[in-house]
Amino acid sequence: MLRIAEVPRPVPGPGQLLVRVRASALNRADLLQRAGAYAPPPGESAILGVEIAGEIEAWGDGVEGFQRGQGVFGLIGSGGYAEHCLLDAGMAVPVPAGWSWIEAAAVPEVFYTADTTLFELGELAAGQSVLIHAAGSGVGTACIQLAREIGAARIFCTAGSHEKLARCRELGAPAEVVGIHRTTQDFVAEIRRYQDGIDVVEDFVGIEYLARNLSVLKDGGRLVVVGLLGGWEGTIDLLPVVLRRLQIKGSAMRPRSLDDKRAITRKFQERWLPLLVSGRLKPVIDSVFPLEQAAAAHERLASNESFGKIILTLD
Repeated sequence: MLRIAEVPRPVPGPGQLLVRVRASALNRADLLQRAGAYAPPPGESAILGVEIAGEIEAWGDGVEGFQRGQGVFGLIGSGGYAEHCLLDAGMAVPVPAGWSWIEAAAVPEVFYTADTTLFELGELAAGQSVLIHAAGSGVGTACIQLAREIGAARIFCTAGSHEKLARCRELGAPAEVVGIHRTTQDFVAEIRRYQDGIDVVEDFVGIEYLARNLSVLKDGGRLVVVGLLGGWEGTIDLLPVVLRRLQIKGSAMRPRSLDDKRAITRKFQERWLPLLVSGRLKPVIDSVFPLEQAAAAHERLASNESFGKIILTLD
């Protein structure tokens, strides 16, 4: 059960910013943490929320280059569903001029994850093809746009409604985007109507899709597992993995080291933030709820009916 309560204001330690939160985005990790299945890292707040946008109010020792009242956004270990939270200074990104708090809060988790999984792990390159499962999710919508920007030859997307698939095609234009309905179509058969195999699979489902994901990869193809909505325990036939030189990689942002997250933030600022500022890329917003309606926001996320990010606002 979600409830609002008063807790002491956090105190910034060395290298940390105290941020007055104006908006916080929902993530699947919040649902898992709420269910007791995904505890925050040691020393982090027990309050939900891992991505925020807001104004700097204070900072700890060793912080330079920021001003009180400056707008920033970024990833945090936990604690985003609150009026104040702590943000590592090395992960704080200044809010670009003209952006709303809602837009800023919708960016970090999805674009950091999409960049890391598609390119660092998936090694997706121009002229290659990619399959993006759960393409209507926040990360999925970011993956479509980044794959388009680097010149992917064909982008396959699975989603649970024709409306979502139509919006996926709009996000991917002018690249060729093939929409596949996850309940009424077999994604393996649909992909083979177009080509023999694909280079990269971005998967949020896990064991339920594992065998089929491997079967659609080209020799040397990469499967990147980002979520486990369909379970994580089962059996696997390793023979095609060995014979066809397939690669299975996993990724989760929260357990990564602070140094890793700082590096991911810097890479995002250099490579993708300019395209967001110019409007070539955009965070996709599904809906906005005040913090007092966090339970309703969670219901929306759990329903799988959302397209893009769900945001909580704090006045």
